[in-house]
Amino acid sequence: MFLKAGALSLALLLASRLLGLLRESAQAAAFGASGLADVVVLMLTLPDWLAGFLASGALAYVLVPAWAGQDRASVAATQRRVAIWVIVGGVLLALGLLVLRQSAAGWLAGGLSTAQAPAASTALIWSAVALPAALLAALWVTRLQHERDFTGMYGANLVVNVALIAAIVWTANSAVGNAVQFLGIGLVAAMLLRLAWLHWRAPAVDLTAVTAVAPALPTPPVWLWAALSAGLPLALPFVARSIASREGEGALATFNYAWKLVELPLILAIQLVATLAFPAIARAVAQRDEALTTTAVRTAFALAWTLACAAAAGLIVGAPAIASLLFGWGRMDAQALERIAQWGSLGAWGLLPQALIAVALTVLAARASMSAAVAAYASAVAMLLLAPAFGWVGGAQLMVVINLLLSGVAIVCIGALGHNVARWMPWKAMAVSLACLLGVAAVSRLLSLTPSLVAGLASALIAAGLVAVVTWLSSTDLRAALAR
Repeated sequence: MFLKAGALSLALLLASRLLGLLRESAQAAAFGASGLADVVVLMLTLPDWLAGFLASGALAYVLVPAWAGQDRASVAATQRRVAIWVIVGGVLLALGLLVLRQSAAGWLAGGLSTAQAPAASTALIWSAVALPAALLAALWVTRLQHERDFTGMYGANLVVNVALIAAIVWTANSAVGNAVQFLGIGLVAAMLLRLAWLHWRAPAVDLTAVTAVAPALPTPPVWLWAALSAGLPLALPFVARSIASREGEGALATFNYAWKLVELPLILAIQLVATLAFPAIARAVAQRDEALTTTAVRTAFALAWTLACAAAAGLIVGAPAIASLLFGWGRMDAQALERIAQWGSLGAWGLLPQALIAVALTVLAARASMSAAVAAYASAVAMLLLAPAFGWVGGAQLMVVINLLLSGVAIVCIGALGHNVARWMPWKAMAVSLACLLGVAAVSRLLSLTPSLVAGLASALIAAGLVAVVTWLSSTDLRAALAR
């Protein structure tokens, strides 16, 4: 998909992710790891998280294949019909959030003090107001995906993040006392600006589509499976963040920033590899060509696993420096920064099972056989919800729990691939990468150095590069993956 999008679209994707990280850095600098930071993180992330959990993936999984065989009039008619449901559902969900906002604040940010309760309640009002626009944007982005307008898709993220960064900077410099109100206005403005961008990028509407009869939509079970497949993976870090908030004010924001250290390589490297590999895997599966399937899957596993080990090595060695670079500004205190680095370095180990999951899911998606993955993720979320009953509410504990749960999901997904999986795994590349990672982690633990920012970043790059280079030299599968 990204190869067809072209260099400009790929650059916009990378820019949108990096700009999102810059937004998190601006939040950390403006509000530190305080109760107010918890409120701000919750308010600014909730609308898009709900849209992603409930709609974004389901819309893409269901509508893009359905639209592939329809003419433009039918596509427009279907979009109009779905838009009505999206808006009505968004308004109802927003009303529910408004009515239950005090209870929701307790569920989502249980560590907030009584003094921050009014701010949290106000924040959820603004999140509710922004929610219908976030859901409608998910539909419009899906239409652009169908039209292969990747510039429009990724540009929408740029618009949102630029608007939110401007609101955060302005609030931090001018209106800290009314931060929630001003950022709420900024949030709604960002959502509306994104809709304006998406409307501008949308294809011209055929007037006959207004009266055209929309083709029948897929049945509710199809929508449900699509929503669960796309939404449950998003639930794990979100639920963990909410549980971590019970540790006290600032814990929600701290966990959120620590997870960003893990999320960036996950999205920009591991999931990107899986996405790029999907067309080749899908073609091989459709043609029932075992040789092509083995080659496509082995190279995808080799590259994703190596990148995961390299990224984990870089984070384990350089987490303090990376955390300082990204979040060590403004009102962020040293103790919170240390926790971000510690939790992020623990979360880095979760990149390994996520690399296996990402590739396994592409194969399962090509087979239209996602039930095992959905069940595994649902079980993982259910078990994570039980963590507080065992006293596991600290960010470090939750990172370890997530790693274990993701390992279980990976085992289930790999097992669902069937009897051919032994031939599909690049055992040598995986063993070499893992051995290098364990060696780097052991040396880092033994030395326990506290280098400067520049030295820490350089050490992270050297550690990641060492894993990648050694694996490349020893593995034909990795060299084949990079040559494709």
